[in-house]
Amino acid sequence: MPRDFEITDAQHGAAFGIRVVTPADQVAIAGVHSDGSLEIHLTEPLAEGRANAQLVALLAEALGVASARVAIVAGDGPNKIVSVEGVSAAWVDAWLAGWR
Repeated sequence: MPRDFEITDAQHGAAFGIRVVTPADQVAIAGVHSDGSLEIHLTEPLAEGRANAQLVALLAEALGVASARVAIVAGDGPNKIVSVEGVSAAWVDAWLAGWR
């Protein structure tokens, strides 16, 4: 059964679900799934943390925040939870609305 991802307020920011597709032909945000997770295509493999580094860099640029404010807080495989420091769940929800 698929998990429904919700945007949650964390102690210092907001957290939301990501679904990584790799390897892909190009780095891109593909949109929001019906379960609420954001699908992101990456060119780097999941092994050795290279995809995670690429994910953090892409999200930081897309969100307009420093990469130090973006952290993967859960998930070793393609399903991850990402936290963004200094933003609210409402702010992330409004940003994600552009990808729905």
